[in-house]
Amino acid sequence: MEMKSKIAAALLAFFLGGFGIHKFYLNEIGWGIIYLLFSWTLIPSLAAFFEFIGLLIMPDSKFDALYNNKVGSIQGTSMGSSSRDKTATLTELKNLYDRGIITAEEYEQKRRKYLDML
Repeated sequence: MEMKSKIAAALLAFFLGGFGIHKFYLNEIGWGIIYLLFSWTLIPSLAAFFEFIGLLIMPDSKFDALYNNKVGSIQGTSMGSSSRDKTATLTELKNLYDRGIITAEEYEQKRRKYLDML
């Protein structure tokens, strides 16, 4: 899987966000289609502008956790060293699943991968 660039996503959101191009880039195909369908209303352009700002201020570790499937980057560490870090990483992964950011399959795959690395 190709690594996504936060800067590229932000630039796409700024210049072509009204058409949802940044959503397609970030593998959010459903949202990309919705942006395309409603691009004539200019609402997607407004939403994309706020997403542009959000992407710029988002920490790299959070961007990687959301779009580059890097479990260890959730806490900004490389898999943590203490048991508290390990628990926090698994808790954050569960929070991503609960908020609907990742699917059940992605959650289980990342959880299993993280546990195997321990």
